[in-house]
Amino acid sequence: MKSLRLFFACMVAFLALSPTAQAAGPLTYYAQNHLIDYIFRAQASGLPSTWFVALYTSCPTNTAGSGTEVANANGYARQSVGANALTVWAATQGGTSVSSGTTGSTSNLAVITFPTVTTSSWGTVNCWALVDSGTYGAGNVWIYAAVTSPPTLTVGATASFAIGALTVTITP
Repeated sequence: MKSLRLFFACMVAFLALSPTAQAAGPLTYYAQNHLIDYIFRAQASGLPSTWFVALYTSCPTNTAGSGTEVANANGYARQSVGANALTVWAATQGGTSVSSGTTGSTSNLAVITFPTVTTSSWGTVNCWALVDSGTYGAGNVWIYAAVTSPPTLTVGATASFAIGALTVTITP
């Protein structure tokens, strides 16, 4: 399963900053184990019905519980992105039909916007992740990526992923 890698080519648009390309990140061991059990061992997938995008000041790794999420204060909250729906993630050939393309890629079909930073800075956002819980500090990180030009989010700033900016590609 190590040969199965999940790569991201995404852009993050931050208030007053131009979009910046994101570095690729792998599936965590948690995600790899669920996929192995589902694909090869006929176990229930355990895939979440909703993904949550989380921002990190210190990047996660493949190991559970690693990384430092933006503090649970100053307006920060994980943002929900549906899962298991043709209208939330693009088909591999684009659009909302069942995938039949050859790109191995999908991307978000709606803007993902975080709340405006209040009272005090969120710090420098170095990574983002897809997590299976909207509750701060709970759930499991499935996939993550480093931000290539990490912004410091100060009071009044708003972070968002534009439509099509969060792209996930599965490659052999």
